[in-house]
Amino acid sequence: MTKLSNVAVIGGGPAGLMAAERLVAAGCTVDLHDAMPSVGRKFLLAGRGGLNLTHSEPFDAFAARYGERRAQVEPLLRRFDADALRAWVHALGIETFVGTSGRVFPREMKAAPLLRAWLHRLRASGLRLHMRHRWTGWNDDGALCFDSPQGRATVHADALVLACGGASWPRLGSDGAWVGPLTSRGAAVSALRPSNCGFDVAWTPFFAERFAGQPLKSVVLSATDGRGRSFRRKGEFVVTATGIEGSLVYAASALLRDEIEAAGQATLHLDLLPDWTPERVLTAVAHPRGSRSMGSHLKSRLNLDAVRSALLHEVLDKAAMHEPARVAETLKALPLQVLRPRPIDEAISTAGGVRFEDLDDGLMLRALPGVFCAGEMLDWEAPTGGYLLTACMASGMVAGDGAAAWLTQRS
Repeated sequence: MTKLSNVAVIGGGPAGLMAAERLVAAGCTVDLHDAMPSVGRKFLLAGRGGLNLTHSEPFDAFAARYGERRAQVEPLLRRFDADALRAWVHALGIETFVGTSGRVFPREMKAAPLLRAWLHRLRASGLRLHMRHRWTGWNDDGALCFDSPQGRATVHADALVLACGGASWPRLGSDGAWVGPLTSRGAAVSALRPSNCGFDVAWTPFFAERFAGQPLKSVVLSATDGRGRSFRRKGEFVVTATGIEGSLVYAASALLRDEIEAAGQATLHLDLLPDWTPERVLTAVAHPRGSRSMGSHLKSRLNLDAVRSALLHEVLDKAAMHEPARVAETLKALPLQVLRPRPIDEAISTAGGVRFEDLDDGLMLRALPGVFCAGEMLDWEAPTGGYLLTACMASGMVAGDGAAAWLTQRS
């Protein structure tokens, strides 16, 4: 760049902040705009229970977590992978450790110290922050338009990086409002859908009232969709008044959501006793129970808790509950029909967004030269476990570097 270029970054999450960091380092004047009163609000909330930065598993396994978008996300990760993220965090003066699950956390387990250190460094480098500036698109002259505390504002920039998030947690700023301005200018955007989400189940009123909030620990959830894709994992989730949610359900959510979209509903299976062989379960269920109720019998022979026992009654009628073979079979593969994902504003993240096919290698929109996209607004998804944050920051780095390179080529 022969002259100091002015770049606007819209979105104050990890992707936007990383893009801004790279642009400032390249010598650009950078103004970051965000609709919220402060930056990193979703980042801070996500880290309230312990900030999961990334995962320590080998790169190939890590890249596989991005499913059908692996081919597009992997080049971003090769620019900024889990090891690079940890080194970057250490450079901020924040120590990290690897948990027993392989997940990586800051030593203090909190997001706030990291964000404070990052913002201090960014401000010292010259980044200018403009809070409560909600981007609404472009005017006829090509200027960026914002709703601000002072009223409508316009900004001219030499390049633009959009890191506006998806459509989950809209109260924190990610409301998907950017879709309209982009599509009106010819950008292709895949529909935003819930990811890492819960699902509705048609519980009986008794079950919903009695067991909402109850955890199901150490179960195996399996599912296969109409395309032959399969999921199977051991973990835990929670019964809700409307259905199911929790880490194990979130891990299966992409497959279940896609199957519902294709077939109208999806059926998963639960192994409620994964440490028992089918033969052992059948022997225990078939043992004479005398005058005891089936619930008491199953608790005695299998140590079956109330929520697992009640799940049996949700899927088996009274006659079937007196058939040991049916009961044993269902305990090992209880079918549970899920009707629909929970609303997108309840999801942890979103799928869909700006299509990679319409972006160049620097994440610039081919239809809008000088406009770059990063973070969750891109058309990818990943499970929880640090994968979301890592890819957001990697895409922010690539978009920031891409914008700087584009400005250099134009000068």
